[in-house]
Amino acid sequence: MIRQFIVDFCGFGTGGAFEKLDFTRSVMATKLTSWIAGADESEFPVQNLPFGVFSHLVSGREPRIGVAIGPMVVDMKALLTEGLLDGLTCAPVFASATLNAFMAQPKAERVAVREFLTQLLLTSGTDERLHASPELQAACLVPLAEVGMHLPATIGDYTDFYSSRDHATNVGIMFRGKDNALQPNWLHLPVGYHGRASSVVLSGTPVTRPKGQLQLDKEDPSKGSEHAACRLLDFELEIGFFVGGPPNALGAPLTMEQADERIFGFVLCNDWSARDIQKFEYVPLGPFGAKNFCTSISAWVVMTEALAAFRCATSAGAQVR
Repeated sequence: MIRQFIVDFCGFGTGGAFEKLDFTRSVMATKLTSWIAGADESEFPVQNLPFGVFSHLVSGREPRIGVAIGPMVVDMKALLTEGLLDGLTCAPVFASATLNAFMAQPKAERVAVREFLTQLLLTSGTDERLHASPELQAACLVPLAEVGMHLPATIGDYTDFYSSRDHATNVGIMFRGKDNALQPNWLHLPVGYHGRASSVVLSGTPVTRPKGQLQLDKEDPSKGSEHAACRLLDFELEIGFFVGGPPNALGAPLTMEQADERIFGFVLCNDWSARDIQKFEYVPLGPFGAKNFCTSISAWVVMTEALAAFRCATSAGAQVR
């Protein structure tokens, strides 16, 4: 089963800045260029190569796996049909209409696919079959402007982690006041809750304002609540990641040391929140109706390997006591 785990990145009211992942800078640093026109100056250079699921609005090609490179999308099913993936052990997974089967492969197989695509798309790559053939390019490359995007995977489960200290502090102030913003357990364990996997949608999908129980008077609980539309709808910039690899047995947890093997890639995430509903329902078991109505994610999944050059130390060591 592929599961999406959500990790707070900026979240509500953090006020903090973050550095944009500049793949153009990565292109310059590594001196790698692609023969795809416009790729090197784009958000999708050969150093990135994110995976997604697309359909071609012009030709009517049904949903299939694609890889973004500059202004184009590499049709992985077309590569398979044309015999360009014959050297890859896991090639048959690219006949699928979701990323699940590919993400379930061992990390070595996933990395092999990424390295293969890199060599296929590099200006001086070791595999020139696509570069040298206009016919293959016509069959296997689709303009990005002509595609419709779909959810990248069938999501069987999703967990939201409350992992940003700034975010946790600001929300805690909202609900409990400045002196009791962080609960004692927050500094010791990765607080999380299961969200509704069926309400994870692609970025751009319309969001319906939720309804729920709203407390009439916080100072006088005896007045009860009313069922009404949310009046404090909030959005939270977060980063989510897909967990892949062979499924682990029920009751057999994954260790921190296995994280690099299991994290397939990352998406941007909007964790929509109905704050007024949350205020009334979250004690003592946490949010439910305030969080389960919609979670938006970006269409393209950036593989862990593409982000390796941007890895840096965190502030956790200085903050945890």
